Amino acid sequence: MGKITGFMEYGRENAGKESVDDRVQHYGEFAVEISEEEIRKQGARCMDCGIPFCHNGCPLGNVIPDWNDLVYNGHWREALEALHATNNFPEFTGRICPAPCEEACVLNINDDPVTIEYIEKRIVDRGWAEGWIVPQAPEVTTGKTVAVVGSGPAGIAAAQQLRRAGHEVVVYERTDRIGGLLRYGIPDFKMEKHHIDRRVEQMEAEGVAFKTSVDVGTDVGVDELRRDYDALVMACGSTVPRDLPIDGSDLDGVHFAMDFLPQQNRRVAGDTVATDIALTAAGKNVVVIGGGDTGSDCIGTSNRQGALSITQLEILARPPDARTAEMPWPYWPMIYRTSSSHEEGVERDFAVAAKYLEGENGRVTALHGVRVNWVSGDNGRPALEEIAGSEFRLDADLVLLAMGFVGPEQAGILTDLGVDFDERGNIKTDDGRMSSVPGIFAAGDCRRGQSLVVWAIWEGRECARSVDAWLMGESRLPSSPATAETGGLAT
Repeated sequence: MGKITGFMEYGRENAGKESVDDRVQHYGEFAVEISEEEIRKQGARCMDCGIPFCHNGCPLGNVIPDWNDLVYNGHWREALEALHATNNFPEFTGRICPAPCEEACVLNINDDPVTIEYIEKRIVDRGWAEGWIVPQAPEVTTGKTVAVVGSGPAGIAAAQQLRRAGHEVVVYERTDRIGGLLRYGIPDFKMEKHHIDRRVEQMEAEGVAFKTSVDVGTDVGVDELRRDYDALVMACGSTVPRDLPIDGSDLDGVHFAMDFLPQQNRRVAGDTVATDIALTAAGKNVVVIGGGDTGSDCIGTSNRQGALSITQLEILARPPDARTAEMPWPYWPMIYRTSSSHEEGVERDFAVAAKYLEGENGRVTALHGVRVNWVSGDNGRPALEEIAGSEFRLDADLVLLAMGFVGPEQAGILTDLGVDFDERGNIKTDDGRMSSVPGIFAAGDCRRGQSLVVWAIWEGRECARSVDAWLMGESRLPSSPATAETGGLAT
């Protein structure tokens, strides 16, 4: 818990940030850390709340009060052990998780919640700095082999857990580097990629093998995988982007966010992007369609590239500034949020729909939209109603579609494996995450749909436990609570 009266004595103190003028000049992280004395005070704010709802808010079931108390008392190494007990990669979640645990914090009922995410980040960063994080190779090996397809957080969490259970594990990744969307979707200013690299080094030292630039289903066939491995874990993500079927969407200058964002990550990594496919916002009027995190990432990247203007459009109405009766504590509130990228410069517009795109000589020059109302449809579900006379035009030299993802790529390896899909197009599994084909399991976004990094890690850990039990008859790997799976709070 922390100090008994800490929540009354200390206010919430967040990490600082470099000024906007400074941070848009580079692509690195820009947090200005607070002192150790201050971070211990933040740990002291954790209440003796009786029922720690933060546990239920966190998909991983992190024992948050324990490591808050340990930080308050200066026991950093023990705090790291408590953190790693439920989370393989807290440096990821400590940077890019939206922190549902904080929304569920009891202190959040009538005060600012504990800085849970930031304390988590400081614990693991100190662990790396002190050399406390070392490989944990298994003492006994089982002789069983597992292939993991996909190296995002679900895939590498599953791989690390399976290796620590003693199995031989090989991770296949079709791009040239490990990390999935952590590597080529999340901008470096939110999470620098050395955090991934040192975890890969740790896992290699533990005995996990990584094979990059291998497109499973093409470079390695289904029959070969089934022959060489006792079990397969499909962690290939939800990578089919939601399209915008309007006139002009085929014009040059209209791109999916995941065509745009990975290029900048590659530039930061020192790669050269071929001129004929290079995308840049420099000197352009940028329109981002989609109001979520991916859209925000497009804004931050466009500002750093030197965009002339940036407008973000969202089809939903502007959320309220605070909780309403329809979203009571401790549930996740759909409220108006301002990211660091929004702070750097953007015009945000809500309840608007794109009608068509205008172009000249085959290239986009403007977006035509209309304002909308959301009304109750005939079936009781929300329906879109255009507002007459509200049409507008926006100059647009670069239109980025950031409207989410609709599911995994079914054609290829998944179809070849013969797995069934659910009504949303994701891999259908039983309660143990096994697909319709015995020995083939699924974890992460390809199973549950587009979600958060914290859910991906939980998915990987739970899948590893199921694979281990299927291979060995039982598993000693830990299991975390499935809060949202069973109707809990973290959604």
